[in-house]
Amino acid sequence: MKTLNLETILDQRRLYSHLVYLLISLLAVIFSTFTNNSSVLFQDYIEFTLLVFSYLEAFIFIARKIFINFSTDTTSKEFLQNILFRLLIFYITCFVAALIIFISFRYFYHWIYNLNTSNILSDFFYYEFNSWFKSIIKGLSFGVVIFLVIQWIEALKRERKLKEESLIFQNETLKNQINPHFLFNSLNTLSSLISTQPEVAEIFISRLSSIYRYIIENSKKDKVPLQAELEFINNYFDLHKIRDEEKIALTINISNAESYMILPISLQILVENAIKHNMATRENPLKISIYIENQQIIVKNNLQKMAVQLQSTKTGLKNLSERVKLITGKSLIVEETTADFIVKIPLLL
Repeated sequence: MKTLNLETILDQRRLYSHLVYLLISLLAVIFSTFTNNSSVLFQDYIEFTLLVFSYLEAFIFIARKIFINFSTDTTSKEFLQNILFRLLIFYITCFVAALIIFISFRYFYHWIYNLNTSNILSDFFYYEFNSWFKSIIKGLSFGVVIFLVIQWIEALKRERKLKEESLIFQNETLKNQINPHFLFNSLNTLSSLISTQPEVAEIFISRLSSIYRYIIENSKKDKVPLQAELEFINNYFDLHKIRDEEKIALTINISNAESYMILPISLQILVENAIKHNMATRENPLKISIYIENQQIIVKNNLQKMAVQLQSTKTGLKNLSERVKLITGKSLIVEETTADFIVKIPLLL
């Protein structure tokens, strides 16, 4: 059974969301009637409820459009300016929408009951506008406060879950990313290089120590400079290149890496995944490309699946997907064609 939370209630594609709005509208009308000690006919209850329901539908639709993909990954000043600007646009748009809805309802009910419609606008702006305007502002302000409180509660839950996922990630990183298989192969290669190519062996040791230092220092962080992550990937790839020679090719086409942040060790997970699950020979090398497109870093490799696939739990990719969702609020995009395997990671500023 799915949990009824803020996101599902605000999702206007779901039928029960509209039923919830209708119930809230009815309760608001009943509450307003009792607090004002006013006598209301049944048909007036229906009219007021439908009016409030229309307001609520319109306001939620507008809010979703204005605040969708709202980024919190900015400075405090930029965040405040952004939220104030969006709130101003929200209030103005909702005010115009509410005015159109109210006038439309007046014309509709006057038409149903064969009443004179010639004075609707003049009577409204002369007699009712002030009280109507105050009620709309009160309703919007109350809604904004409730929305912000719920968002704050959701943020606390998200932060708590992020801490839990971070602990899991740190543990998985130490177990899997510093994996014995990779270390065993590296030490075998190093042993061979020491006796045959001592100069290359020194470079190999330097790269290997840099890799493990980076993992240990950054596994607890939420984000790292993209430039540092790319240097880490280059060191990681150099070890494979020394060991596998020309079987694997890595192309990094990024000119402004210093402008971005990224989840630590995320690129290494994808590069390792490509190497692990694909064949690589000198005649048909595994080609891995890393580049930026639409505020995402793309890791792409040609598909050369092994005849016998290694059993995979996809823990690394699944763990990365969950961390991307928690830290950036966006999704990790995985695409597979007949020729390529592509993963897109949202970048942070």
